[in-house]
Amino acid sequence: MTDRTLTVTCHTHPTGATVLSATGELDYHTAPQLTHAIQDAPFAADRPVVMDLTGLTYCDSTGITVLIHAYQRAQTAGCPLSVAGLNEDLLRVFRIVGLDQVFTFHPTVDTALNAPQI
Repeated sequence: MTDRTLTVTCHTHPTGATVLSATGELDYHTAPQLTHAIQDAPFAADRPVVMDLTGLTYCDSTGITVLIHAYQRAQTAGCPLSVAGLNEDLLRVFRIVGLDQVFTFHPTVDTALNAPQI
């Protein structure tokens, strides 16, 4: 059996934005960690949230569902939400499944925070 690990951290960026960082594999076994972090994170109209997935190496359909949950939570709160740091493989998969129609992707957290909010 493969040891699946996911590390999730939440911190406040110097701009005041909330940054949720996920490193490792996001799948059925590890998704609850990110789900709890999303539930605990402050989502507010005046405080953007960036999901930093720079260290994410794998994401299955359960992981995608968790990301959609974050989107729904942001929409309910009127909170700007973006995704930063996807590697080329995950970016391709996310585009194939249509997540580029849901999220705005940025190469880094800083570019996400400096981008105009729609």
